[in-house]
Amino acid sequence: MSRPPVRTASPGAMRFSLLGPLTARIDGREVPLGPRKQRLVLATLLARPNTPVPVDVLTDVVWPDDPPRTARKNLQVYVSAARALIGPAGSDGRERVVHGCGGYLLRVAEGELDTLRFGALARAGREAAERGDLPGAARLLRQALDLWEGPPLNDLRDSAGVAEEAGRLEARCLTVFEDWAEAEIELGRAAVAVDGLRDLVERHPLRERLRAAWMNSLHQSGRQAEALAVYDDYRQLMARELGLEPSPAMTALYRAMLGRGREARRPAAPERPGPVVLPAGPGAFAGFRDELRDLLAVLGGGEERAVVVSGPAGAGKSALAVRAARLLADRFPGGRVLVRVRGEDGTARDRADVLAEAVRLCGAAGTAAGGPDAARADGPAASADALADVWQAWLARRRALIVLDDVPDEASVRGLLPRSGACSVLVTARGQLPGLAPVHRIALPALADGEALELLGKLIGAGRLRTDPAAALRIVRACGGLPLAVEVSGMRLAVLRHLPLAEYADRLDDPAGALDELVAGDVSVRRRIASGWQDLADGDRRVLARLAELVDDGGFTLDRAAAALDCGERAAIRAVESLIDAGAVTSPAGEVTAHAALYEVPRLLGLFARDREGG
Repeated sequence: MSRPPVRTASPGAMRFSLLGPLTARIDGREVPLGPRKQRLVLATLLARPNTPVPVDVLTDVVWPDDPPRTARKNLQVYVSAARALIGPAGSDGRERVVHGCGGYLLRVAEGELDTLRFGALARAGREAAERGDLPGAARLLRQALDLWEGPPLNDLRDSAGVAEEAGRLEARCLTVFEDWAEAEIELGRAAVAVDGLRDLVERHPLRERLRAAWMNSLHQSGRQAEALAVYDDYRQLMARELGLEPSPAMTALYRAMLGRGREARRPAAPERPGPVVLPAGPGAFAGFRDELRDLLAVLGGGEERAVVVSGPAGAGKSALAVRAARLLADRFPGGRVLVRVRGEDGTARDRADVLAEAVRLCGAAGTAAGGPDAARADGPAASADALADVWQAWLARRRALIVLDDVPDEASVRGLLPRSGACSVLVTARGQLPGLAPVHRIALPALADGEALELLGKLIGAGRLRTDPAAALRIVRACGGLPLAVEVSGMRLAVLRHLPLAEYADRLDDPAGALDELVAGDVSVRRRIASGWQDLADGDRRVLARLAELVDDGGFTLDRAAAALDCGERAAIRAVESLIDAGAVTSPAGEVTAHAALYEVPRLLGLFARDREGG
C-alpha cells in the first residue's frame, strides 16, 4: 500500500477530543488526521490512553472481517503517520507513541485529552456531592458536561470496535448528566435540566435514571401533569418492549408525586441486601494464593471494574471466582451473582438469554431476586439491546459483583460489562479475550507440586499421602498440575481405598490410558478437555496436535515449532500466539523475546490432541 501523506506537527499545546468527532488541535489549530483507517487507529489508542492496545485489537477495529496479509505492516504505517501528525513527544518530553510486547501505547496527559479531563471533573464533582457541597458538585459536573460535544466518535461509529468504545464513553457522559441533573434538582434549580433531560430520554428511552430525573425536574418546575405522563409512557414502553414493570424506586416516585406538591424528591432505593446467587464452592480448594490475593486487592480496591481470569478447561477458574465473590461480601452490598455464559453442552448461549437470566437473577427489572422471571413467559420476547439497557440501568445504581462464568468470546459479554456506576464484573474464560479492555488480567498457572499435593491430601487424607509421598508426587505431575485432574484422582482414590498410590501413578504415567483413568462418576477430564477443544478453529487443532509431539521433554522453542509445522518464523509466531490467546499453550509470565521463550502444551491437553488428530 502507498504511504499516506503526512504533515509533521509543530511544537505547541496539543488537545485531543473524543467526546464528539475525533479531532486534534495544536495551539487551537485543527490538525488533519489523515485517511479513515489511520483515524480508526488513533481513535482506538486515544480511547485507551496510556494503556497498551494489542495489535489484534487494532487489526479487528480497522479490518473487522478479512484483514489483509499486510495488516501488521499497514498498522505500522498508520501509527508512524499519526506520530508524525501529532508530534514525536508529549508535553512531558517522553516519546508520544511507543510499541512493546503488549501492543501500541499512546501517552497523553490529562490536559491534552477531553475524556481524561472529563473524568477528573466528574470525580471531583462526585466527591463534592459526598461532602454535601451540592453547589460545587453541580458546577464541576457542568464543567465536565461542557466538554461533551455530541455522540462520542460519531464520525467513526461504522467500525464495530470504535462503536463499542464510543458506547462506553457515551454511557459515562450519561451518568454524569444524571448526577448533574439530580444535583440541580436538589438545589431547587430543576428548570435548567428539563430540556436536556427530555432530549436524552428520547435517545435512551429505557434508561430509567434519566427518565426519573426528567420526571422529577418537570414536577419541581410545576408541570405535574407532564411529569405523571412521563411515568405512564415509561410504564407502557416497559410492558410493550420487555413485558416488565418499572422499578420500585420509580413507582415510589410516581406515587409520591400523586400525593404531594413540589417538595417530592426521588426516593432512594430501598436499603436491603442485594441478591446473592453463587454456586456452592468446591469441597476442596488449594493453591492460587497469589492469584486470590491479587483478585481481592483489585476488586476490593474499587479501581478496576472488570477482571478476566483465564486458564484452560479444568484450571480452577470458576472455583477461584466463587471463592473471591464470597470473600468480597462487604465490598459489594448490592449483590453477588454468577451467570453462566455457556450452556450445558459447552456452546455459547444466546446473548439475549444470558441478559434475561442476569436481569432475572438480580431483580434488575424491579423484581426481587428469586421472584418472577424478568422476561415474562406471556410477554413479548425482549431484544438483546432492550435487555442490555435495563441491565445497564440496574448496574449504574448498585455496587454489585457479577461473575460471568466460562465466557467463550468477547461478543458473548457485549452489553453485560458495566459502562458506569460502582459495579464490578469478574469474567472467567479459557482464552485470553484480548478484545476486552480495559480489564485487569489474571492467568491461572498449573498448580505447583506442593499446591497439588495439598489438594490431593484434602481428598484422600494426609495419612494416606504420607504412605508413599513419591507416588503421590508422580500422580500430581502426571495430572500436569491441572486442578480438575488432581481432584478427579483424589475422588477415585477416595473410593478405591485398596489401590496403592504407586499403581495408580503407573496408570497415569501411561499416555495411552491416562485420560481413561481420570473419570469419577459423571466428572470426566476428557469430556472437559473436549469442550475446550471444540472452541479451537480447525487449523489451530491441527497445529496443537503437531506441537504436542514436541512436549515430551518439557516444552518447545519457536525454532522447534517452525520445524514441526514446516513453516517460516512469522507463520510459527502467529500459530503459537493464536494458541496462547485460546489458552491452549502457555508462555513465560515475564517479558522475553519470542525466540528465547519456552512454550508448553499442558500434558493432558497434549495427550488429547495427539489422540484426536492421530486417530
